[in-house]
Amino acid sequence: MAGSAAGRAFIGSFTSAGGPGIVVADIDPRTGALTWAGVVRSVADPSYLAVGHGEAGPVLYAVSETVAGAVAAYDVTATPPRPLGEPVRVGGDEPTHLALAQGHLLTANYGSGSVSVLPLTSEGLPLPPSAVLRHEGSGPDPERQRSPHAHQVVPDPTGRWVLAVDLGTDSVRICALDEHTGELRPHGATALPPGTGPRHLAFHPSGDHAYVLGELRPTVTVCRWDGAAGVLRTVAETSLFPDGTDVPVRPSAPVVAPDGRFLWAAVRGTDTVAVLALGASGDGAELLTSVPCGGRWPRELALDPAGRHLYAANERSGEVTWLDLDTATGVPRPAGSLPVPAAGSVAFG
Repeated sequence: MAGSAAGRAFIGSFTSAGGPGIVVADIDPRTGALTWAGVVRSVADPSYLAVGHGEAGPVLYAVSETVAGAVAAYDVTATPPRPLGEPVRVGGDEPTHLALAQGHLLTANYGSGSVSVLPLTSEGLPLPPSAVLRHEGSGPDPERQRSPHAHQVVPDPTGRWVLAVDLGTDSVRICALDEHTGELRPHGATALPPGTGPRHLAFHPSGDHAYVLGELRPTVTVCRWDGAAGVLRTVAETSLFPDGTDVPVRPSAPVVAPDGRFLWAAVRGTDTVAVLALGASGDGAELLTSVPCGGRWPRELALDPAGRHLYAANERSGEVTWLDLDTATGVPRPAGSLPVPAAGSVAFG
C-alpha cells in the first residue's frame, strides 16, 4: 500500500456541505503526497479529528459538529477504520474541537459555549460526559460575540491543566481536570483585547509560551505560560497584516515548528499561510511573509509527524494541499493536493 511506511492521514469533512465523511489517505514517506485509501461515512459533519491509544492500539476520535453534538471513536487498525460503538452525545452544541487528557476526551462546544469531559474506557471508548462546564460572558462583535463560543480545548505541556479558547468572550480559560472523577474545575482566565475573537492556540515546544490566533482580528498574541501555577500572561501582539488589507480575513489555525523557530498560521479570505519567526526567547513573533495555501478557505493547518510538510484542509475549494517546508527559512511551498469536498481537518496516526 503506497506510503504506508509513513503512516496514514485522516481527513475530516462537512457532510452537510457535500463532504464524504472521514477520508483515510496513505502518505508517501518521501514526498508527503496523499493517496486516497478509503472513507468512513458513519457520522455527520466529522469536522475535527484526533488520534489516541486504547489497549488494542490506536483509536481515531471525531466530533460530530451538529446541534446534537457527539463524538465517535474508530479502531484504525482495521481497514477501513471500524466504528467502536455508537456516537456519544457530549451534552453541548456544535463541538468544533477535541483533545485527549488524563484518560478523558474533551470537546469544545462552539454553539453552547461549553467544554465537555468524557471518560474513556481502557479500550478507548468514550462514555457519557462526567462534566460539562459552561462559559459565561460576551464580546463587542454583535454577530459573533453575543455569547460564549468555546472553539478549542487543549491540555498544557505539563498535563496538569486544560486550556479552553473562547471566541465569544475574548478569553482563554484555565481549568484543572480531576483524572479520577472527570470533574473540570475553573482555575483562572486570561483576557485578550476586546474583539480579538481567539480561535486556537499553540504551545512552544519549550512549554513556556503559547501563541493565540485571533479570528475576528488577524493577530497572534504571544503569551507566557507558567505550568506550575497555571497562569497565562499576554506579552505581545503581532498583526498578520501590518499594512492592512481590504479583503475580509478569518485566521484559523496556528502551528509551531518542532524546533520552536517558526509559527505558521492559516488565513481564510486571503487563502494564505502566514510565516512568523518566534526568536530565541519565544517572547516575540515577527511576520516574515505570507504564501498561497494552494486552495480556498483553509480551515485547518497540520504538521506531519516528521515536521517536513504542512497540510491545509481547504474547505471551500474541496481539497487538502500539502506544502513542502524550507527548514532554513520556514517558508512553505505548495506541492500537491488531494480532492476532499468540504475538508475540515487533518490528523495523523
